[in-house]
Amino acid sequence: MRREISFVKVSPTQNMTILVKSNHDEGEYAPIAVRMMSYDNVYAEQVGFIQEKARPDADAALQMAGGEFCGNACMALAVLMANQQDLHPSGSQSIILEASGTDQLIDCVVTRTEESYLCQARMPLPLKLETKIFRYSGNEYMVGLIQYSDFLHVVVEVRQFTNPVKKIAHSLAKLLEITSDNQLIGILLFKPSSNELLPLIYIPALDSMVWERGCGSGSASLGAYMAWKNKASFEGAIQQPGGIIGVLAHLEQEELVSLSISGHVNIVAEGTAYIDL
Repeated sequence: MRREISFVKVSPTQNMTILVKSNHDEGEYAPIAVRMMSYDNVYAEQVGFIQEKARPDADAALQMAGGEFCGNACMALAVLMANQQDLHPSGSQSIILEASGTDQLIDCVVTRTEESYLCQARMPLPLKLETKIFRYSGNEYMVGLIQYSDFLHVVVEVRQFTNPVKKIAHSLAKLLEITSDNQLIGILLFKPSSNELLPLIYIPALDSMVWERGCGSGSASLGAYMAWKNKASFEGAIQQPGGIIGVLAHLEQEELVSLSISGHVNIVAEGTAYIDL
């Protein structure tokens, strides 16, 4: 059956995101997303569905296709809503969102710039941070685990982003799918020498594994992990293939009390997609 999908395509740090505006049954979210993300359709790295808010203190609600949490998609929706307010240059708008994958409201501040928008988003705090040893092909790797209620990020510190290292990341993502029930597994390859991040995001429900050009929630997890590891607040500009995402992880008495990201966001397209389900 053919579906007409009303959408907006947004670029938060080139992490191409489709926001679906039309109403659809939640049971159709996954197949709609898989088709829209494909090369022969709209083509993007992820799909979120705009829903009616349930909480009175929120401005809107975002449900990702795989039920995961996505920081960049939250920033994309916040910018879309601020754009509808016709902000004047340098004007700012506060947007509060409900989001899948977390019970915490996501507080965003959108500022209009000359060419795009700058968005800062307060992110969910992880439930647990720890280090573990991962064994692969006879070798041992010390990794950082950042666990949330429904998703897991893994920081792997590397010297270079080589093909063998990427192969290890794929294997680790698949292993963690078997040994956990997370809705999203992110393998975050990190070069401390240059503050470079290469994020591999795996969503089992969609069978989607993508080397993203920018990952907001992954950047936040990296900041949280570095702050926890070094027992000091972390502030940094994390370089990714699509650009820079700023991170601030604030500690008080060695406890993580706040976590936020910031980055530039562009609205790049709007229209109707046609999908056969």
